[in-house]
Amino acid sequence: QVQLVESGGGLVQSGGSLRLSCAASGSRFSAYAMGWYRQAPGKQREMVAAIRSSGISNYKDSVKGRFTISRDNAKKTVYLQMNSLKPEDTAVYYCTRGTGNYPSDYWGQGTQVTVSA
Repeated sequence: QVQLVESGGGLVQSGGSLRLSCAASGSRFSAYAMGWYRQAPGKQREMVAAIRSSGISNYKDSVKGRFTISRDNAKKTVYLQMNSLKPEDTAVYYCTRGTGNYPSDYWGQGTQVTVSA
């Protein structure tokens, strides 16, 4: 049974920072890619960042240089450090587990991030 529990969302002003965390249950955490997706109101869900078991990461173009994904295999936790936040980053952010550059086999419940102008 795989469970992903996100935390760290909230309300922040434009230019501010937040760090999202995702605690995973289940075995072999280190063997899987982990990711963060987001969905804004009225928009399709999109991949924001992903990190493979090797530590190699990939990002959506619009967040490169502002967001950083990382993982702590001992704690079975993945993080998303978000800096220089913009109102267009407002969305529900979901943690995922899977394979490859777009891991999406398992999803968390999501955490709301709201960036005010």
